[in-house]
Amino acid sequence: MYERIIDMSNAVAIIPARGGSKRIPRKNIKLFHGQPLIAYSIQTALHSKLFKKVLVSTDDEEIAKIAKEYGADVPFLRPKELSDDFTGTGAVISHALTYLKSVGEDYDFVCTIYATAPFLQEKYLIEGFEKLKNSNARSAFSCTSMPFPIQRTFKITQNERCQMFWPENFSKRSQDLEEAYQDAGQFYWTNVHIKSNDIIFGQNSIPIILPRYLVQDIDTLEDWKRAEILYEVLQHQKLKESL
Repeated sequence: MYERIIDMSNAVAIIPARGGSKRIPRKNIKLFHGQPLIAYSIQTALHSKLFKKVLVSTDDEEIAKIAKEYGADVPFLRPKELSDDFTGTGAVISHALTYLKSVGEDYDFVCTIYATAPFLQEKYLIEGFEKLKNSNARSAFSCTSMPFPIQRTFKITQNERCQMFWPENFSKRSQDLEEAYQDAGQFYWTNVHIKSNDIIFGQNSIPIILPRYLVQDIDTLEDWKRAEILYEVLQHQKLKESL
């Protein structure tokens, strides 16, 4: 039987970017330090030279127009049934890959990059790709360490009192507790030829650890303001180091 030879440089980046953001209206193309937010992800992906194609999957004509202006391919508008609040990223990526295959484009590696990642850096994208292609793992994704030990967290009860999840850890020193990590929400590499039923935070994934100062969710207006301040500080530091 004929087996396809994997091309270690045959990679596509797919950036999901729907138009119906609720908490921050038009978030994906809202200006962030002078550029549409999605532009940062597109530019970093293109500058990395890792991809044969950088594709934006969107249901929105304005997002499609802006994505093209910044160099991305937008060969289709995503159907409405894949553009609601309940559609997962997996279904969006699968749809894009099915489309590419229908026009004769097969890829060995796919990298999902979020449109809300202005702190994305080429070196971490490259690290993820290099580690994945030289392994038997299915995925490599961005993560970062938790700023506080999760073992000492607590919840607020219905009568507005506190209750620790693990009371036995109350008297333990932070440095004696095992470090925990969280998804950084920037990029997710996948080797499409390796199948797995495990979740991405499992044994078939390689963690690419980012410093915490390069990680910021942008889901609310408060997040947006924090991200703007952090980006400004990082740019100032970069300028200072170049002098």
